Amino acid sequence: MDMKKCASSWKNHSNDPFYAAYHHTIRQPNNHVTTCAQKHFHKLLTAFTSQNTPHTMLLPAAFVVLLLLVTSSITPTFCHPIVSNSSHALKGSTNQTLRPASEVLKLRRIKAHLTKINKPPVKTIQSPDGDLIDCVLSHQQPAFDHPKLRGQKPLDPPIERPKGNYSNDETVSESFQLWSDSGEACPEGTVPIRRTTEEDILRASSIRKFGRKPRLVRRASIDSDHEHAVVFVNGEQYYGAKASINVWAPRVTDQYEFSLSQIWVIAGSFGRDLNTIEAGWQVSPELYGDNYPRFFTYWTTDSYHTTGCYNLLCSGFIQTNNRIAIGAAISPRSAYNTRQFDIGLTVWKDPKHGHWWLEFGSGVLVGYWPANMFSHLRSHASMVQFGGEIVNTRSRGYHTSTQMGSGHFAEEGFRKSAYFRNLQVVDWDNNLLPLRNIHHLADHSNCYNIKQGTNNVWGTYFYYGGPGRNVRCP
Repeated sequence: MDMKKCASSWKNHSNDPFYAAYHHTIRQPNNHVTTCAQKHFHKLLTAFTSQNTPHTMLLPAAFVVLLLLVTSSITPTFCHPIVSNSSHALKGSTNQTLRPASEVLKLRRIKAHLTKINKPPVKTIQSPDGDLIDCVLSHQQPAFDHPKLRGQKPLDPPIERPKGNYSNDETVSESFQLWSDSGEACPEGTVPIRRTTEEDILRASSIRKFGRKPRLVRRASIDSDHEHAVVFVNGEQYYGAKASINVWAPRVTDQYEFSLSQIWVIAGSFGRDLNTIEAGWQVSPELYGDNYPRFFTYWTTDSYHTTGCYNLLCSGFIQTNNRIAIGAAISPRSAYNTRQFDIGLTVWKDPKHGHWWLEFGSGVLVGYWPANMFSHLRSHASMVQFGGEIVNTRSRGYHTSTQMGSGHFAEEGFRKSAYFRNLQVVDWDNNLLPLRNIHHLADHSNCYNIKQGTNNVWGTYFYYGGPGRNVRCP
């Protein structure tokens, strides 16, 4: 490389942030980094010596000094300063450090994805936990990026709701999330959406897998890293489900694990065509970057392979409520042997339009999953499931200590174990009915278990959960 090319390269690319990604360094044995001018000096020296005989290999001292002076003087002018590609160099561009091409490309893709899912807000609310809640015009929310939904607007609330068996103690305030504690709310005509950050996506294994559950091979497989303590009903046609879910903040001991408690509405098989609609609360350090329990939704039409996502992280679920932010932290939570807190959730199929609606408490609609996104769930569900799920990565070579529910076994009961109460399903005539032919599943009962019962106050209920690793769960 001659000096004109070196100077030209720097002049043409000094303002290009991606030039650094392709400008490779040469590292010497003594860990010094070779600059452009130093390489040129080395070439001049080699050229000079190659043209001399062995008898004239000793260079005149004055010539060597002259070369050193020339090359050192042109370094700041003509040569781009090369910075070591260390971990410090990847922390940001404010110190003009350089990034490898793969890192730059990844960041460009992340920014493009953020632009896609973070819609322009008309107002932003700062939550005490650090979240930013964007108030987005309802017709601009991510759902309407879906090819089957593009150009549409949210539907009006369904007139007909599931009938019967509403409990008197379910008048829960909409203010059950940290971001709304200040009294601020999104204006009418907008929906609150938790803003996704670059750090959120960087915690995921890839952009494609961000906001998605790991693929579940079989619901009851002991070889799966997903472990459950659930009750379920099947064998009939179901048009919805309802329960009140006790909220805790279980300890999750690995970034790539989660602990959740939810309702599943299911159709299809556990192969590649499983359809699910899911809602509840979860603790997921990978998805949210903390250990707060958060209100969440999920859906898939192909057994978690390529479709669906959490919350509003892809197009699908259409939100209609301007006071509840899906993915935001829940407050208050339950504590051991003291006050208990639960949230009532209902998922049901609107008889008129066929969409699956999500209701919070008694009568507060959150939004809906359009029926035309599904295959099997387009008509009805064939299974309804309630309970807890954790991921056990065995990252330390033994069973995880990630907790389910309260982190205590079912036998400890009220104020100590987590619970679901008032379990019901919706039938073909939009009636809420108690569960029949209930099945239990605790696929690792020494780690997490379940105990079901019935009484006049809680109807069908169960306690569930556990600490994970213990003397009986190695």
